[in-house]
Amino acid sequence: MTDRNPGRSWYLVHSKPNGEAVAEQNLVRQGYEVYLPRLLQSFRRAGRRHQRISALFPRYLFLRVTDGQDALAPVRSTRGVSGIVRFGNDFAIVPELVVHDIRRRADPDTGMHRLAPEPVPGPGARIRVSDGPFEGLEGVFQRRVGQDRVAVLLTVLGRIAPVSLPLEAVVAH
Repeated sequence: MTDRNPGRSWYLVHSKPNGEAVAEQNLVRQGYEVYLPRLLQSFRRAGRRHQRISALFPRYLFLRVTDGQDALAPVRSTRGVSGIVRFGNDFAIVPELVVHDIRRRADPDTGMHRLAPEPVPGPGARIRVSDGPFEGLEGVFQRRVGQDRVAVLLTVLGRIAPVSLPLEAVVAH
């Protein structure tokens, strides 16, 4: 794939800690084309499932400029920006194909990325419980029960007991 817009290059901007969104907002306000890939993450807290949006590449975002027309000097002093990534004296230029592929892998409806889930163990696989009241116990994977729960066999108080657990609380052992 060739660059669809000759004379335009993608640069890699290094933001201040947790400053990706601030840098993006201020660069866009200055008229720059910016791409900040975002990640939708699921997690459990206090037994409830939550989601948060974070940067796919923490502290980095992509900036597209027209060569010879857009100045990079104002970028370095933009609020939220730590600097522009360099290799020696040269700015790091990100190939168009890389940015295109990252965009292509995002959800077309939300623009968010998702990390591939851990593979689910097969029936009979040895597992270990990594979270919750059975944390640290080992057992045997039986089957999936719904989208985010699994059935496992655990040895509890000297007896084998079938237990239903959240999928993210089970890791292959």
